[in-house]
Amino acid sequence: MQATFALLDTWQAPEPSPYFDQKLAVRLREEQALAPAGWFERLRSRLLFNTGRQLRPALAGGLALVLLLGGGAVANFTGFPHSTPETSAAVQDLQILDKNDQALQTMDQLLQDDAPADDSTAPPSS
Repeated sequence: MQATFALLDTWQAPEPSPYFDQKLAVRLREEQALAPAGWFERLRSRLLFNTGRQLRPALAGGLALVLLLGGGAVANFTGFPHSTPETSAAVQDLQILDKNDQALQTMDQLLQDDAPADDSTAPPSS
């Protein structure tokens, strides 16, 4: 470490060119005289050369939105686990018979042709 510092002490920095300031001033004036870049070029340079501090809140908000939408989609596709009560075979058979009986009653009502549809003279039956 001491040898490194001793070597750095002997190093001489080169002197800048005597026309450095004039050349820099000319280049600055040339850049200022150029036409401004288009909006796409300004956006590209802003994205390439900035520190990213301006985009951090937008990126955090976008990531939060993606996580919320992704979590909602996963919850919607998988559904929440609910236990469906298991019914016995006897109960299922009775439900099928009940549905068949209701269907037969409906068919009987549709096929009855002997009674008129609207009989206002007949007394109501109880």
